[in-house]
Amino acid sequence: MVWTQNYDPLHNPTLSTLLAAAPLVVLLGSIAILRIRVHFAALCGLVVALAIASGVFRMPVVAAASATVYGAAFGLFPIGWIILNVIFLYQLTVQRGLFAVLRDNLATVAPDPRIQLILIAFSFGAFLEGMAGFGAPVAICGAILIQLGFKPLHASGLALIANTAPVAFGSVGIPITTLEQVTGLDARLISAMVGRQLPFFSLLIPFWVVAAFAGWRGLRGIWPAALTAGAAFAIPQFLVSNLHGPWLVDIVSGACSMAATIGLLRFWQPKTRWPLEADGSSVGSPPGDVAVEAVRRARHGQGEVLRAWLPWALLTIFLLGWGTPGFRVALDRIATVQIFVPHLHNVVQRVPPVAPLQARPEAAVFNLNLCSATGTGILAAALLAGFAMGVGPRQMLRTYGQTIWRVRYSLLTIAGMLAIGNVTKYSGIDATLGLAMARTGGMYPFFGTLLGWLGVALTGSDTASNVLFGSLQKITAEQTGFSPVLMVAANSSGGVMGKMVDAQSIVVASTATNWFGHEGSILRFVFLHSVALAVLMGVLVYLQAVVWPFTSMIVR
Repeated sequence: MVWTQNYDPLHNPTLSTLLAAAPLVVLLGSIAILRIRVHFAALCGLVVALAIASGVFRMPVVAAASATVYGAAFGLFPIGWIILNVIFLYQLTVQRGLFAVLRDNLATVAPDPRIQLILIAFSFGAFLEGMAGFGAPVAICGAILIQLGFKPLHASGLALIANTAPVAFGSVGIPITTLEQVTGLDARLISAMVGRQLPFFSLLIPFWVVAAFAGWRGLRGIWPAALTAGAAFAIPQFLVSNLHGPWLVDIVSGACSMAATIGLLRFWQPKTRWPLEADGSSVGSPPGDVAVEAVRRARHGQGEVLRAWLPWALLTIFLLGWGTPGFRVALDRIATVQIFVPHLHNVVQRVPPVAPLQARPEAAVFNLNLCSATGTGILAAALLAGFAMGVGPRQMLRTYGQTIWRVRYSLLTIAGMLAIGNVTKYSGIDATLGLAMARTGGMYPFFGTLLGWLGVALTGSDTASNVLFGSLQKITAEQTGFSPVLMVAANSSGGVMGKMVDAQSIVVASTATNWFGHEGSILRFVFLHSVALAVLMGVLVYLQAVVWPFTSMIVR
């Protein structure tokens, strides 16, 4: 039996929208205002979502329960599987003392913490986003920043802010190729349009993240590095997305940004260095002489430095291999189990204006692809790196058990967040929120962009947001006379700004920096940055929709 969604169950759009927003309000309010531990906040949000889905939207209870289990399972695999194995690799390098060597080497290459933010959180993080995504860049970069001396709040929050511009092209372009599947628009067209929106922000983010850390006074001293890293990312991002497609955008752009920044540092260094206080926070003013540093890093031999970089080089190689479509398909043939979720698969029917007439019922298929999963590639790299570092099997097994214990609450929280996202998706709660933004007439390009932001804040994934709202964006754009390619792309471009406030990403950041339990502080730190960047993206999309010469940027 197929259940049809109803996007105005109270026959009052305003009341229906207010109730639809309740799970998100409870979740974020519990974390940021009530300061409830995040795994309990996730449980509270899930309870409210289930109550509204079943009691107000009349979703069958058994279907709502299946959506909960499906979401929780997806939270654990593949997302939790990635985080678990990234932290396992990190723990191995810490135990062998190699992470300290890596930290010291990075401090030598970029001794100023402002440039460390640009090089690691922005450039290297973007490179990792192109290969893995799903929180891996935030986990790895947050762990590196904490070892460089940043306090947990800055290591977490700044890594989240920096991981925005590359998200739409993350995981070898999955968010864009997903939009092709749900809208029928060519992925290359969507890629080109996103590539005419995000580069402006790619140029801005290095300045933004440094200003968030050291203020405008601190930014003035390193603007050449911010400009170099941003331009070296933005230009390839535009070129690759428009001339090639979405698949290699972040990998190429991130590598170019790292190379350009490191090349600049060979000929230029800031006149003054901005030291970290003992607690890892930025001081109020820079010192007067570059020769005076708060902390002097130890110097290591070239062989020791190479050993410290080896685990991360192996990780890069394995992720590149696992991300190759042909290799992934070959691994899928070895071991992939498709589970059609009982009482949910092909049970829920979306209807206009959210979906086209005669749309197929919503699929609910859990792919247990253990071999081809990104987390498995990370685990393989970690095991090989462990042997290369001289760690025995017994010690690795012990460390893996310790890692599971360390991230246990994070895994539960991610499972809870994805459960909320699935309940809102299959009940139609998300569509009710989306339709509220779609009823904005001539201002739809602006609010449609914020819809993408909302989708990522709800689901924790630009890909999932594109699944939720991609079709709605296309249909609404056609009804209101705007370019469907523009608005479908805007869903993904606006969504990247919501990545820093979604609870899943915040939990990943707090876990990587060993600051679990302080998610409310991280959310408060990044929230206004997220909203401001989303509004700026909305303004850009509005200009592209209605104001010449911006309208000439639309892909046709």
